[in-house]
Amino acid sequence: MRVLGVIPARYPSSRFEGKPLARLAGRPMIQHVYERAKQSALLSELVVATDDQRIFDAVTAFGGDCVMTSPDHPSGTDRVAEVARARESDIVVNIQGDEPFLSPTTLDEIVAPFATDATLPMSTARRRITDRETLEDPNVVKVVVDRRGDALYFSRSIIPHPRRAEPYAAWEHIGLYAYRRGFLLDLAKLEPTELERTEALEQLRVLEHGFRIRVVETESHIGLSVDTPADLERAERFIRSNSPGLRK
Repeated sequence: MRVLGVIPARYPSSRFEGKPLARLAGRPMIQHVYERAKQSALLSELVVATDDQRIFDAVTAFGGDCVMTSPDHPSGTDRVAEVARARESDIVVNIQGDEPFLSPTTLDEIVAPFATDATLPMSTARRRITDRETLEDPNVVKVVVDRRGDALYFSRSIIPHPRRAEPYAAWEHIGLYAYRRGFLLDLAKLEPTELERTEALEQLRVLEHGFRIRVVETESHIGLSVDTPADLERAERFIRSNSPGLRK
């Protein structure tokens, strides 16, 4: 399979203007994401997709592949689809640009199911929730799956809701997506759906239109995304206190 990785990156942000270019350990955050994704064993090609000349210049300055895309895209998925239309691939991976500690292993884990399931249109990842704070945080998206590992629902609420005081498993959704190229191009044409608007979760559009999403369990994901300047400070502290390899 030819696997194309795309990192959509915009400069405007309501919570953190210019986030892709924020300095983390002396380098732009987008560079951390790019270099981590480059370590994937299954990506054939990796590109940053932006509509901002500043981001384009920063990516090309560190030797990354970057393309300019339309400024009119309503979502990162649409930006990824524009790149996919212009480049040959079998599988396309949408890589979030605010994950400087992205696990290349997780990227490979969400790509792997396409090799054994010819009808699978899309995949993503999950990890077990182990603390109450994460479970109750509406900014942490939860997912429930069927016995095959396909998504039943995604929600900002606690799902499943425990009615009895018995042990149970809850799962955090990891916002990485892999698609068959043709399915991604079709998905970008679908209208937003009611549940998608209610929960503000784009992946619900896929389920509401009746398509499958395989949700792969992962243990390699480091849950430290950067959405605010405070998150950036936490990321700096994490680098200083953990593996020297993260400073590279």
